[in-house]
Amino acid sequence: MSLLASVCQLIIALGIYNVWLLRTNKATAWRGGDAKTMEEEFKVYGLSPTFMKIVGACKLFFATCLLIGIWYPRFAPAPSIVMASLMLAAVIMHARVGDPVQKALPAASLLLLSLLVAYSAT
Repeated sequence: MSLLASVCQLIIALGIYNVWLLRTNKATAWRGGDAKTMEEEFKVYGLSPTFMKIVGACKLFFATCLLIGIWYPRFAPAPSIVMASLMLAAVIMHARVGDPVQKALPAASLLLLSLLVAYSAT
């Protein structure tokens, strides 16, 4: 796997850790609707707090898998595809609630990076 793919994997993982571990209860410019926290954001999307915890656990797990994939490249394609799917769902949720395009940019960026990692493994 290329250095570029490894850098992408690191960026994806650090981005996910930042959002789900450091900024879960903090307001950001990227939250859906007028939400100030992750739980409020999921409520804007019509999703339950339980579903938020499931999504968060999945994102953290697959982010960790992407980090492992830096040292074991054959391990990276599957988590990158799952992460791309999760990021596509995030972009769709932003669109569904009528958010301006810029609110979906972080998710769209991680989607593209995840696709790059998956592509580089082929």
